[in-house]
Amino acid sequence: MTTVLPFSSRTPSARLRLVMAVAGVALVSACTGGTGMGNMDWDLRTNGGGTADEARQATAARPVPDANGVLSYPGYQLVQARRGDTVASVAGRLGVNPSELARANALEVTDPLREGELLLLPSRVSAAPQPVAGATGTGPVDITAVATGALDRVEVTPLPAAPGGGKEPARHVVKRGETAFTIARAYNVSAKSLAEWNGLSADMAIREGQTLIIPVATAPAPNPEPVPAAPGSGSATPPPPSAAKPLPDEKTQPAAEKTKETPPSPDMSKERTSATKLAMPVSGSIIRGYDKKKNQGIDISAAAGTAVKAADAGTVAAITKDTDQVQIVVIRHANNLLTVYAGVDGLKVKKGDSVSRGQTIGAVRGGANPFLHFEVRKGVDSLDPMPFLQ
Repeated sequence: MTTVLPFSSRTPSARLRLVMAVAGVALVSACTGGTGMGNMDWDLRTNGGGTADEARQATAARPVPDANGVLSYPGYQLVQARRGDTVASVAGRLGVNPSELARANALEVTDPLREGELLLLPSRVSAAPQPVAGATGTGPVDITAVATGALDRVEVTPLPAAPGGGKEPARHVVKRGETAFTIARAYNVSAKSLAEWNGLSADMAIREGQTLIIPVATAPAPNPEPVPAAPGSGSATPPPPSAAKPLPDEKTQPAAEKTKETPPSPDMSKERTSATKLAMPVSGSIIRGYDKKKNQGIDISAAAGTAVKAADAGTVAAITKDTDQVQIVVIRHANNLLTVYAGVDGLKVKKGDSVSRGQTIGAVRGGANPFLHFEVRKGVDSLDPMPFLQ
């Protein structure tokens, strides 16, 4: 039986908040009808949720590599993979050790690479010679360029400047449980910019140990929220009532006398509202409650194989997995309400299916202490599931 790593043992940033971000990619793509990166709602603003563009820093254009696909910065170098490349073919082209290149990027030597993918170089390589203006293939050899290339192979200082004379991008090594969206938010840059700079695929997939470069900001993030004025400022203080002036005469009516014309009481039932009530997704006891910072849902203990049911009618918006291969199902309900079910096996639904309240969508995954993690979200904000279940 497979042992599942409990959510409570992960770091706060690695819990279901990051899983929801991954599910959000598929969810947004499903809602917008897009099949590629160009159609995604990168800031998760579908139906009014998420963060607006104004809350992210503007970033520079993606840096352009040299003829060998190498991006050189003072502190490190990266290489951009070509179509059909493997780790071994890139290492052979640049003259670096294949095993060291693979180890630096959490890959195997024989792993195929996606066109445009960036790899961190374990050691510096010489930059590709730049063409000389007006030179032809039959002209004299540029002795200066040849000498410079030879020196690059044995000398690492002085280090080359960043491409275009810009600022050197920060590096981020992907940790277990992180996603492209959580990393972009941590550095206050857009997920689209992060994907473009690192040549990520349409599903924004990243791997543990991968090195990402963070887009360089060209301006600080603006503050879209107006600064509230100090209490009492901007308005005149009304004069207090004077005790010297007597109050006007008031005609009172004895309490025993009924008012001649009593207006009819309004029918408040027409304006009554009620919160959406959800059904328990699985039969079991709650072993861990909701905490906005530490656990953005509840954990329900249940025997492996126990049926997991949809909390309400809706549409399956996303089916994905986290870095521990724990399966997650996201269902969209009315009023932009989402329910998230993590740790589900034996799926009986697929993305795009309509489900009814109480319909079985799968079963609790096996493990040493099997449980279902259940979340309720409004847009991308987590809510305490208990008021919805009681």
